[in-house]
Amino acid sequence: MSAPVAVQLWSVHTLAGRDLPAVLGRLAEIGFAAVEPISLYGRSPAQFRSLTDGFGLEICSAHAPFPAGHEGERTLDTYEELGVDTLAWSLEPEELVTRDAMLRGLERVNEGAERAARRGMTIAYHNHFAELTASYDGELAYDALLAALDPAVVLELDMYWVAVAGLDPAALAARLGDRVRLLHAKDGPARGMDDHMVALGDGTLDVDAAVLACTALDWCIVELDRTSGDMFEALEKSYDHLTGRRLAHGRAGVGQAARTQGKENP
Repeated sequence: MSAPVAVQLWSVHTLAGRDLPAVLGRLAEIGFAAVEPISLYGRSPAQFRSLTDGFGLEICSAHAPFPAGHEGERTLDTYEELGVDTLAWSLEPEELVTRDAMLRGLERVNEGAERAARRGMTIAYHNHFAELTASYDGELAYDALLAALDPAVVLELDMYWVAVAGLDPAALAARLGDRVRLLHAKDGPARGMDDHMVALGDGTLDVDAAVLACTALDWCIVELDRTSGDMFEALEKSYDHLTGRRLAHGRAGVGQAARTQGKENP
């Protein structure tokens, strides 16, 4: 069975900062089942949750710093109140330059995972491309990181940065197996950090193969960091690509079929 489809709010970050209700309403109209916030846009957790509930949107997960150190409990308080059970974040590129630096960084991740587990919450590690280009004595940094990572930490695989690193997202997803629980589905030229991304299916990545290779996926999350055209059009086309091929599913009665019926029966 396919996973439900969500959208990472970084795709519409500037717009959400201006008018969050309008953004959430448009995403709900497209048919997305959930959002993955990277900010609460000036709202309290209760206010943010009230908005998403009002539009029939779940909060699948959230991007938030690993809940370690003196701010760790406060971070968990915020997202527990929001009703989020999975928090995703990454190490910084400078933490991946050497094995020792990476292991020091993982102390923060593993501490956060232990704290989160006490509240019934999960930490997810989100990759960029530094994990997949750096190596330590011939061992890929990502492999070394995974070996030292608390097994309770799940993976949020960003297929775009895998491709930018020159690797095959589908092959990596298959190798990682059931640990991949969240996927950032993206498409574009796969050249670097400043790429303008395109709707799923319009770029160079084999989106379908990557999604199908994730056999234990809880959420398929569309994220387009930037695009040259209209972002909502690109998100709608991406949603239709995933749901039309039954790679993921949206909310019942919402999406391409409902929009088409609405146009035929004004």
